[in-house]
Amino acid sequence: MLEPRTAVIVVAAGSGTRLGLGMPKALVQLAGQTLLERALGSVFAMSEPAQVVVVAPADNVEQAEALARSVAGVASEYLNVVAGGATRQESVRAGLGVLLDSVDEVLVHDAARALTPASLFDSVVAAVRESGSGVLPVLPIADTIKEVDDARAVVGTLDRSRLAAAQTPQGFPRAELVSAYFAAAEEHTDDASLFAAAGHPVITVDGDQRAFKVTTVWDLRRAESYIDDSAQPAAASVPVLRTGIGVDVHAFDDDSPLWLGGIYWPGQPGLAGHSDGDALSHAVCDALLSAAGLGDIGGRFGTADDRFAGAHGDVFIAETVRLVTGSGFAISNVAVQIIANRPKLASRRTEIEQRLTQLIGAPVSVSATTSDGLGFTGRGEGVTAIATALVQSVG
Repeated sequence: MLEPRTAVIVVAAGSGTRLGLGMPKALVQLAGQTLLERALGSVFAMSEPAQVVVVAPADNVEQAEALARSVAGVASEYLNVVAGGATRQESVRAGLGVLLDSVDEVLVHDAARALTPASLFDSVVAAVRESGSGVLPVLPIADTIKEVDDARAVVGTLDRSRLAAAQTPQGFPRAELVSAYFAAAEEHTDDASLFAAAGHPVITVDGDQRAFKVTTVWDLRRAESYIDDSAQPAAASVPVLRTGIGVDVHAFDDDSPLWLGGIYWPGQPGLAGHSDGDALSHAVCDALLSAAGLGDIGGRFGTADDRFAGAHGDVFIAETVRLVTGSGFAISNVAVQIIANRPKLASRRTEIEQRLTQLIGAPVSVSATTSDGLGFTGRGEGVTAIATALVQSVG
């Protein structure tokens, strides 16, 4: 697997004083998960792999690392957890110090914006690459903004059409951001202002209402309401339906055991591959990733990655389901067809469907056919699997 071009620094070192719960804000629970875990769920659902750097409170680095690795799962190779500093700026600087040489663009994100969707991270990355500028997600200001003096008297009304509320993740070209950070002589309220102060341009992209910052207990309750709504959408809301397709092909290998559809087939020749060669499971993963707009199995679990050598299909399916659901989709159903002369699926079709349904958490139907003697499958040289998946947006 190629080393990632993008890094995401997740700033989670805040004390949480204004939240008033006696613990670092990133470790506060939100509907059964910490803010840090929920924030990382979106980061690891980005369409491209990224180096993820968590900047944690100095006294809670081990706890933060355990939480981060539980979310990252098999993607932990490019995860770093470092101790933060006394200020946000010092914390980001600590994160910049562990960037991989391969990284070209850096996103800086507040863990307190725990419900930020993965799609916003992808939008910021794309804008940084296209423009070469700093990129700031913003929302328009809905309220009328008044200017007041020291005595709290109104002295003017600002033109809100020229104002915007800044969010994170904020993205930047790596070289310019590092230079700006290590040259900064004063504190700035966010990374975009520091970047601009160094003379670099900053452009904006559309933000997202879900990317609000949890600062008070009222914000925490508001975040809980978003999660409640996503778990049970209002009757008037219309979910977005998306379909995906996946195809996988593997040749037979007489020296390997056969794993197909997540189950073992004793006495049958196996399938060649970097993992266990389970073409059926791999096609299902590709279909789900395709439906959610998350790339493909090769990009997520490349053959150059030794962690997946010999891995069974259930490993790939479990991680794929985590990525899809973490990106804001519920899986409706999956259908997959095997094209091969052997093995004969009829006797074990129900077993495969039950196994895959259990792994995916949604109905899976399996069918089989032959190619009437045509092509490599007709000659009995291997199998082809074709899968389709239907997912729907939640929240």
